[in-house]
Amino acid sequence: MDGSAKEGGLSVTLTIRLLMHGKEVGSIIGKKGETVKKMREEVRSSGARINISEGSCPERIVTITGPTDAIFKAFAMIAEKFEEDINSSMTNSTVTSKPPVTLRLVVPASQCGSLIGKGGSKIREIRESTGAQVQVAGDLLPNSTERAVTISGTPEAIIQCVRQICVVMLESPPKGATIPYRPKPAASAPVIFAGGQAYTIQGQYAIPHPDLTKLHQLAMQHTPFTPLGQTTPGFPAGLDNAQTTSHEITIPNDLVGCIIGRQGSKINEIRQMSGAQIKIANAVEGSAERQITIIGSPANISLAQYLINARLTSEVSGMGTL
Repeated sequence: MDGSAKEGGLSVTLTIRLLMHGKEVGSIIGKKGETVKKMREEVRSSGARINISEGSCPERIVTITGPTDAIFKAFAMIAEKFEEDINSSMTNSTVTSKPPVTLRLVVPASQCGSLIGKGGSKIREIRESTGAQVQVAGDLLPNSTERAVTISGTPEAIIQCVRQICVVMLESPPKGATIPYRPKPAASAPVIFAGGQAYTIQGQYAIPHPDLTKLHQLAMQHTPFTPLGQTTPGFPAGLDNAQTTSHEITIPNDLVGCIIGRQGSKINEIRQMSGAQIKIANAVEGSAERQITIIGSPANISLAQYLINARLTSEVSGMGTL
């Protein structure tokens, strides 16, 4: 995120990068590119530009550049579009509570300290004054010096939150060189196997790959298959012997039920398929989120994150079971 103040800060030009999954990008682009064309036309007159990175990647970078007012207008249009998608997905869904709109900013790690503040004071202030949930990722995005900053809430709360984040970013410019995050194409991604399925690793997620799954299943008919043990079921020997680590994620309280499932059926299924240990923390009074700790090898953790994300996506879109 870059910024330059002019005329004592009355006019500010910003560049903000958003990280989106393929489905989110598809929503922004719209049929035959009509949605993004309309957005571009509405902000072009005020000097703003909206660009979407090319490539067949599970994740894409959406870059918004222009004066502050135009930037916030573009954010408002994107947030409102995502809320429309949520509303339409709930039409025929059994979900009773409406999930929040969620956007992910890509921010240089050198600026994240200012955003969090001493003892978390700044990020707490932003949460309380805007009503939005803000989470700064602990890990760097792959092959970069940037982190993801996730914002959740109503479109109005998100815009107010982005305004405050922009002020912090302008007051605390990046230190040193920034290596931007560039999503990698699926074709070059590493592959893991679990439960007879093949997955490609993309960032922090494992994405199912049906073609590789067929090849893997054919190979297993002719190759001895030796699991590593109970902690990593379904992984061929030697494929996943990395050191055990842990990773924490947060999800809204309203969606914890769909992760656990009836009598714990879904969380047990995710544990079995991923080979990871998954612990869901108890609800904290006054917090709208629950913390989930995932323990295992990097491959186990990636697969568990993918399966959890898939459950959340299917619940929000009303697709039913995974």
